[in-house]
Amino acid sequence: MLKVTEVQAKSILNKSKIYDYCLNAYTGCTVNCAYCYARLFMRRYSGHSEPWGSFVDVKINAPELLRKQLERARPGTVWISSVCDAYQRLEAAYKLTRRCLEELLKKQFPVNIQTKSALVQRDLDLFVQFKDIDVGFTITTEDERISRLFERSASSVRDRVEALAQIHARGVRTFVFVGPLLPGDPARLAELLQGKVDHVLIDRMNYVYGMRRFYDHHGLSDALTDRFFEEQKTRLLAELVKRNIPYQVLF
Repeated sequence: MLKVTEVQAKSILNKSKIYDYCLNAYTGCTVNCAYCYARLFMRRYSGHSEPWGSFVDVKINAPELLRKQLERARPGTVWISSVCDAYQRLEAAYKLTRRCLEELLKKQFPVNIQTKSALVQRDLDLFVQFKDIDVGFTITTEDERISRLFERSASSVRDRVEALAQIHARGVRTFVFVGPLLPGDPARLAELLQGKVDHVLIDRMNYVYGMRRFYDHHGLSDALTDRFFEEQKTRLLAELVKRNIPYQVLF
């Protein structure tokens, strides 16, 4: 059972340690990835007692609040979103991410979007109007079975790749975050990304202590070892180089 609460936010454009700003129109996330770092702290931060993935606070005043904050904010890159998926299924009805993008477009603030949802294609008409925008997908494996195990309510890998292709074809800069590296075939993953992406970011599982029981339960203990991450990284890098796909390794 999903608990949805409409709330009034006090701030929507906040300072970030990764980009200049971050923007989260929702607190909580229905995608509910098993490895999500936000599940480690956001329940306590949000005041919710429900398990991560079973609640979402919808900041219904986000677009209006953003409009006001942009009037006095210094130009800088806005990361959408840092602790939720901006295109989780509630976005289809509330359209808060889209309405916030409309405000950012008026001021031409640079934008970086990262999602696991093919719904992001809906806003392609806005993306093409930005002077500076990057739209990316988290794609941790090409294996649909593994993806469904870890990324419970994300769009399928196939749908994410197709959306990536559509956005890239319109001249919008695209990227893929392969993190954390999950079991799968790096050669097949690189093949899927070829011609659809401007660069790839690669990372390992950084919360081993919080994921060990999950991996053990599903018979994937070997995929949580340093050796696994190094081998998968090496294989993926070789395939990306072969296809002239720029990359950055984060570990």
